[in-house]
Amino acid sequence: MNTQFVCPHCKKPIELSDALTEQLKDQVKGTLEREYKEELEKEKVLSDKKFLDEIHVLKEEQIKKQRELEQAQQIELEMRKEKNKLSEERRTFELEKQRQLDKEREIIRQKTLEEAAEKSHLKEKEKDMVIDQLKKALDDAQRKASQGSQQLQGEVQELDLEALFFQTFPQDAIEPVGKGVLGADIRQVVKSPMGIVCGTILWESKRTKQWSDGWVTKLKNDMVSDKANIPALISEILPEEAKSGIGLVDGVWVASPKLAIPLATLLRKSLLDVAKQKKIKENQQTKAEDLYTFVTSHDFQHQVEAMIEIYREMQSQIQKERSAFERSWKLREQQVTRLLSGVAGMYGSMQGIAGQALPSIKQLEFSGAEGEEEMS
Repeated sequence: MNTQFVCPHCKKPIELSDALTEQLKDQVKGTLEREYKEELEKEKVLSDKKFLDEIHVLKEEQIKKQRELEQAQQIELEMRKEKNKLSEERRTFELEKQRQLDKEREIIRQKTLEEAAEKSHLKEKEKDMVIDQLKKALDDAQRKASQGSQQLQGEVQELDLEALFFQTFPQDAIEPVGKGVLGADIRQVVKSPMGIVCGTILWESKRTKQWSDGWVTKLKNDMVSDKANIPALISEILPEEAKSGIGLVDGVWVASPKLAIPLATLLRKSLLDVAKQKKIKENQQTKAEDLYTFVTSHDFQHQVEAMIEIYREMQSQIQKERSAFERSWKLREQQVTRLLSGVAGMYGSMQGIAGQALPSIKQLEFSGAEGEEEMS
């Protein structure tokens, strides 16, 4: 009896006993694996159930803790509300108490002020009287100081005018008029180059904040008393007739301090001219009448004003010409510098291209050498 068969898989002959053995092994193995799987399933089911139970317990504990936390928060909230309520009641109490204290203080203060006002009524009157007296004394002191300051300023201008006359007209006799003698300040006795007295100009100097027409009348009276020929007044404040800087006001020449020397020069020249004519025409009017008629005429006024205007125009023209020439010279200097720089640059570029084949230019070489020497 043949106990072998061919394996359908490997095509090898296998003993039948060996085949049965293998078959039994496979069956036993399958049974064991199935039982193992069943055990695993049971274990898994038990494990899942245990896990779910633990999760359930944890959830219950979490819910319990959440409830306890909410209760604690609610208790804390109630406590905080109670605390805030107590704080609010305390603040309200303190505020009310402070209001009462302030009210009582205000009552006490008002009462104290009333009592103090009653007590100090006479003292206030006495203090007002003292203040009025002090104000009056202060006003008097300020008025005296202002008068002294104006007087001092006038004296300074008078001394400055006197020094200018001494310097400008050394041949004339510049005589300061003593205080209390005349209302004028300076007497200028005009003399010819030969030392002959040609006439007198009586000068008055004013340095105040307002113009007074009384100055003109007083100076004319002083001129008559002094037997002078021409009255002239120098003032920082000028009337309408002398708004241009110089003018004739009721027979008195008025000018600003800046035009004092030009006016003195013109008045002096008129005295010299009249004296010259006097020598020529001895039989005509007296010197004072001729001079007064001439210097108070409109022709003389127009001549003086014209000469002053020419003087101003010449000064302005000189200043304008100086500024124009300076701008022109500066512009030309910049143009020459730019032209020389451009030519030198162009020549240098061409020399770099042509090399020695380009003829040299002595002026540029000299300028370059000179520039290098200046730079060194």
